[in-house]
Amino acid sequence: MKLTRSQWFKVVVALAVVLAVSACGKKKAAPPPPPPPPSAPAPTASLTANPNALNAGQATTLIWKTDYATSVTIDQLGKVDPSGSSTVTPTESTTYHLLAKNDSGTQEATARVTVMPAPAPPPAVTSDETQAQMFAQNMKDVFFDYDSYDVTQQYQQVLAADARFLKQHPNMKFTVEGHCDERGSTEYNLALGDNRANSTKQALVSLGISGDRIRTISYGKEKPFCTESTEACWAQNRRAHFVYQR
Repeated sequence: MKLTRSQWFKVVVALAVVLAVSACGKKKAAPPPPPPPPSAPAPTASLTANPNALNAGQATTLIWKTDYATSVTIDQLGKVDPSGSSTVTPTESTTYHLLAKNDSGTQEATARVTVMPAPAPPPAVTSDETQAQMFAQNMKDVFFDYDSYDVTQQYQQVLAADARFLKQHPNMKFTVEGHCDERGSTEYNLALGDNRANSTKQALVSLGISGDRIRTISYGKEKPFCTESTEACWAQNRRAHFVYQR
C-alpha cells in the first residue's frame, strides 16, 4: 500500500516519540562503592629489664618495642612511646606491665625485676681499730745481723720512713719488741733482744719521735716468727718488731 505524504509524516513523528521515550527511560548505572580500607594488624609488644635482679637502691633499664600500636602504656610509667627505654629504681620486687592497643586489638607484655635486700652493713670499725690497721700497714720492722744490735744503713732508711708516718700520727703509742734467733742461751738472747729494742727506740728518738710514745720489751728467742733451723729462718727472727698500743 502506498502511503500519502501526510501518513509518512505521522509515521516519522511516532518513531521520534518512541525514540525520545526510550532515551529518557534509560538510566546511567551508579559507580560501585569504594572498597573498605584494609584493617591494621593487631599490635605486637615486648618488654625486658636489664638487669632483672638487683640489690635495693640499684637501678635497672626497662626496654620495650611495639609494632602497629596506636597507644602504649606501662602501668608504673603511664603513657610511653611505641618503643623506647627508661631507667627505674624499684624499692621492691616488681612486675612491670605493658599494654599496646590499636583498633584491631591489644597486646600485653611483662618484665619481672627482683630486688634483693641490701646486705647488712659491716660492723662499725672503731677509731682505735682503724689506727691499729694503719700502724700495722705502715710501720716496717728492723732486722739485725747475727749477734748484733746495730741498726745498719739499710734499716736507718726504713726507720726514717717509720718516723715520717709516726709524725703524721702524733697520738700513736707503740711497743718495740726485741727478737732473736734460737742460737744461744735464753738469758743471752733476752739481753740481746733488749739491746735491739732499745737501739731501735733511740734511732727513732734521734729522728724526732718522743721517747714517751715508745715502750720496749725483749722476747729473746721465745717468740720466733719462723721455726725452721735454717739461716733464712734465723734471719727473720733477728728483728725489732713494732706493735700498736691500744
